[in-house]
Amino acid sequence: MNIIKTSSRGALVVLSGPSGSGKDTVIERLKEYNDNFWISVSATSRQPRPGEEDGISYYFKTEDEFKKMIDNDELLEYNYYNGNYYGTPKGKIEKFLKEGTNVILVIDVNGALSIKKKLPEAVFIFLIPPSMKDLIIRLKKRGTESSDKILSRFKEAYKEINEVNKYNYVVINDEIDTAARKVNAIIEAEKCSVERIEELYLNNPEEEMHELLIDDKEFVNDDIKI
Repeated sequence: MNIIKTSSRGALVVLSGPSGSGKDTVIERLKEYNDNFWISVSATSRQPRPGEEDGISYYFKTEDEFKKMIDNDELLEYNYYNGNYYGTPKGKIEKFLKEGTNVILVIDVNGALSIKKKLPEAVFIFLIPPSMKDLIIRLKKRGTESSDKILSRFKEAYKEINEVNKYNYVVINDEIDTAARKVNAIIEAEKCSVERIEELYLNNPEEEMHELLIDDKEFVNDDIKI
């Protein structure tokens, strides 16, 4: 029997960062290093971008449908950002955590800080671009938004980055594979946190051996003779 018993519960990981920091890309690469996680799908009232699928990229809702979700207490958190609603459905989060599966929430800074008030035990990771110049280049490369929208996101990024000290970890996404490995290392390290210890077994053969050694007595253990 191990000397400690740790929680088998999955880790709740909150990943956020400015628009264009590469959150979705890093999560996709993370799948190559860790298959024990479930990505919570956010809901939004914005229109889908080319290639996005309902129920996979987001749950795409009308504004009225989103407001009904709020009224019915179906969201862990929600926020109105850049002209649209975004939120995290409660759905299957607790089910997966109880089963030992890590749950990753990819959400904006306001949503993350809202969750931190409710669930401070969650792991908060901030993904940041190597420079603001890189961020503006990534936003322009999307080719899906107007110059005014890009400027709005860029201004918002400054505000979000100023909240980085409220997170547990920060990862610079200058290279996708490296960033994904770092996120995976954080998740694995958190599973070893002393906060996850549920029981400490002191009345075991190892503890008895320690007491006998202190008393300088000769004794025989099943495996060790002194």
